Amino acid sequence: MSSKNKKQDIEDQEVNDSETSQDNELEETTLEDDVLTVDEEGEPIDPMQALENEVAELNDKLLRQHAEMDNLRKRTAREVVDARKFAVEKFAVALLDVVDNLERALDVEEGKEDALRDGVQRTLDSWHGMMGKFDVERIEAVGEQFDPHKHEALSKMPSDEPEGTVINQHCAGYTLNGRLIRPAQVLVSSGK
Repeated sequence: MSSKNKKQDIEDQEVNDSETSQDNELEETTLEDDVLTVDEEGEPIDPMQALENEVAELNDKLLRQHAEMDNLRKRTAREVVDARKFAVEKFAVALLDVVDNLERALDVEEGKEDALRDGVQRTLDSWHGMMGKFDVERIEAVGEQFDPHKHEALSKMPSDEPEGTVINQHCAGYTLNGRLIRPAQVLVSSGK
């Protein structure tokens, strides 16, 4: 054999040895991976069985989370319904004082109209105080410039006031937390 062929044979042998060595390492790794892990009692655990157990455990957690979310949705829906039902509870309780004052005013004996007038005035004061607690504000329109965002014009009348000025208020308007809930019904000046 020539030295060139010998050199080639040696290189081929080294490559084969290298491949064989890698195959042996691969086999050893595979054999090591095939070695079963053991549980706390020293019993071997099948990897497939371990994966199935893990999948079952994750499935169980998922179902529990789904049930918790469903319960949360139902509880929230119940709370929203209750909130709607009882949202005006404080307001209704506050109105009871006004009703009590009206009933007392009706109990006034004949001939004591001053007491009746006083009772009605107290009731009205109670009403305005209670409404203030709930941020319901009365719109005073007389003397102001007509504003279609706060006023509803019933008619125009000639007067000494400048045109567009509110000269009389038929019904008061009200706002709730700054939002108009009822416009004031007013008469507006058309000028002279």
